Amino acid sequence: MRIAIVQMNAVIGDFENNAARVLHHVQALLEDAEQRPDLVVFPELCLCGYPPMDLLDQESFVLGSMAALRQLQRTLPPDIMVAVGYVDRNRTGTGKSLVNAYAVVHGGAIVFTQHKTLLPTYDVFDEARYFEPARERRVFMPVGQKLRIGFAICEDFWWEAPNASQKYQIDPVKELLDQGIDVLAVPSASPFIAGKLHTRLGLARKTARMGSIPVLYCNCVGANDSLVFDGRSFVMNPDGHVEALCGWDEEALLYDTATGKATTKVLKGLYGFEKEDAAAVASLDPDVQHSARQEEIRRALVVGIRDYLAKSGFGSVCLGLSGGIDSAIVAVLAAQALGPEQVTCIAMPSRFSSQGSLDDAVELCRRTQLKLERISIEGPFKAFLDALAGPFAGRPFDTTEENLQARIRGTMLMAWSNKFGSLLLTTGNKSEMATGYCTLYGDMNGSLAPIADLYKTEVYALAEHINRSAAMKGQEEPIPRSIIEKAPSAELRHNQKDQDSLPEYPLLDAILRLYIEENKSFDEIAEAGYPPEVVRKVLRMAALAEYKRRQAAPAIKVSKRAFGVGRRLPLARSLHEAGKVAR
Repeated sequence: MRIAIVQMNAVIGDFENNAARVLHHVQALLEDAEQRPDLVVFPELCLCGYPPMDLLDQESFVLGSMAALRQLQRTLPPDIMVAVGYVDRNRTGTGKSLVNAYAVVHGGAIVFTQHKTLLPTYDVFDEARYFEPARERRVFMPVGQKLRIGFAICEDFWWEAPNASQKYQIDPVKELLDQGIDVLAVPSASPFIAGKLHTRLGLARKTARMGSIPVLYCNCVGANDSLVFDGRSFVMNPDGHVEALCGWDEEALLYDTATGKATTKVLKGLYGFEKEDAAAVASLDPDVQHSARQEEIRRALVVGIRDYLAKSGFGSVCLGLSGGIDSAIVAVLAAQALGPEQVTCIAMPSRFSSQGSLDDAVELCRRTQLKLERISIEGPFKAFLDALAGPFAGRPFDTTEENLQARIRGTMLMAWSNKFGSLLLTTGNKSEMATGYCTLYGDMNGSLAPIADLYKTEVYALAEHINRSAAMKGQEEPIPRSIIEKAPSAELRHNQKDQDSLPEYPLLDAILRLYIEENKSFDEIAEAGYPPEVVRKVLRMAALAEYKRRQAAPAIKVSKRAFGVGRRLPLARSLHEAGKVAR
């Protein structure tokens, strides 16, 4: 029997076109008679898109998902089995009104259905809010085939994945193995996290060896809001080795159960990324792993930018280009995602801007062929200072006047966005967002924050990777060395440096990682060897900045704990993080 797994980029709520995309990919697979599949497996909730969130509360959304399934029953070739994910009603009469469903269509009929059992509620997931879990795990036995296929829908496969906030009593994979399945298919909507592919491969390896069966992992591609889906679907042989690995595009993987061999086929080149070598991806070499990590982060950010625009109806972006590392890397990523002709950079110098920063902005745009506009903010800044001269008389220049400059720039950028219909990218990093070293209604303005899940040290690492990759191809490094090597500064007052207000970034980022990603307390971080007073300062800054993050643009998620829907904290509370009760 030949089984195809197809990575698909679904648009949330675009039911008709999602169903049409399924049909298109099936027809493309049937063009090669020698490789014709018997069963085609698509990702979880591919007919409605993932994650649908509170759209599930709308009756029209549920009806649209079900209608898409009926559309496929009428239009799919009758002699091939096609498995798709969709939202269905819970027909048991008790519990939540909906189920996360997966069905096999054959000959115009639904011949098999499995509901999702494990409904995650941690990080960005909130499926138990909407769905009723499956009460049984069933085995699909295709007519005319001596094969027993189990479907473990995404989290059903992740039962053993470590997560402190949620443990499950039911192990769907074990139940399917106990029923004697010959193949395990995993239709999934698994968001990207740097390094997550190794976790997927590890789980699949354990299952394959435990059951002496192949594991077929089918993931989504593309991006929806903050979440990126990296695809990289694979077949794991019963011996625990990767037989084939897909890339980041809409792609199919064809597996022959008789021979155990698999091949991949690009259905639509969405992003133009080079294929990854499975052996290299699985390598334990530190240098290879570092380079691979930076490359997958770069790809995730490119996908996140491109799909956010495509799915929200924008064709171009604009951003403020300061001559610093953060805006430089956002500009380069935007150019890689959309093409340089769709990116406008805007330099907005003030009396505190250095000539070196402006020169760096000009040089970066020359190297990357980006358009650069120059709009001085000196006039508006002076007008504001004059207007406030009376009320502020006798008070020293402080963060009020510094933030005023950032807010003038934010207004200028939003004006450009409005006038030219260009989506504004904000350029803050995770270190700044964590500590509140950013200005609300100023440099935080924007619709998407591409690098807000990268700490400052990670921004530098990614910049080095981008330059190194260009050099290896014989191209000019897109980011000038002067940008990478200069001391970071907001340039909102004379001789300002970030480290006037923040600890050195390597120390700051190490503390923030323990606090944000690992949920470590003040005592635990201090006991790990970090200076207690620095830890106290950092954690207090992070807690006090929560109100800013609540109003921030969505960040493209690349870590296991990004700011946004996956990290929800109250605003009005005691700041216990600082190691003592503080208000």
